[in-house]
Amino acid sequence: MLTGFGSGPTLENVDLAAPGVVDWVSAIGLAIALAACAGVRAWLPLLLAGGLSRAGVLELGDAFAFLGTTKALVIFAAATLVEMAADKVPTLDHALDALSTLLRPAAGSLLAASAIGVVSDPLTALVLGVAIGAPSSLVPHAGKTLMRTASTVFTGGIANPVLSLLEDALALFLFALAVVVPMLIAFAVLVTGFFVLRRLARRPAPVTA
Repeated sequence: MLTGFGSGPTLENVDLAAPGVVDWVSAIGLAIALAACAGVRAWLPLLLAGGLSRAGVLELGDAFAFLGTTKALVIFAAATLVEMAADKVPTLDHALDALSTLLRPAAGSLLAASAIGVVSDPLTALVLGVAIGAPSSLVPHAGKTLMRTASTVFTGGIANPVLSLLEDALALFLFALAVVVPMLIAFAVLVTGFFVLRRLARRPAPVTA
């Protein structure tokens, strides 16, 4: 048996399975990337994450195994179809965006929490998920809302269904990248969020009489 000097740790009491820096960075990158997908479509990334988890392709936290259950996948699939269909109807799409201001951060928080598999305690994972996932999902959600509003102003809503189809493709593309190269998506979200906050900070204050 190998021991260190004095009261130092031995090979017997060192937890080799404990998450290291690389594990944490990878988990947080995946959390940010998955949450960003929820900023475009709330239910589609939950459906994809649950399906890949059930297939053994995507490893989620043990406490979030319910995402891959049959009942959850059926609910996610139905909600995905409703969201994608409603988003292609002018006027209804703006109502959906307003509702999604709460729904998408919630979905992003759940996805982020499920991705932080290095945390075994469900409550801690959920708190971290909210702290990471909510702002990460709000960045693309805000961009989507601004683009949809501009489309309504300049095209009278005619281009909105086309934009919606592009957003469907974007959500799928972002999810694929999130699974393959999560750090790239995480970096893009962080950079975008930084420029958005800086722009808001430079906005002149309203002049009061």
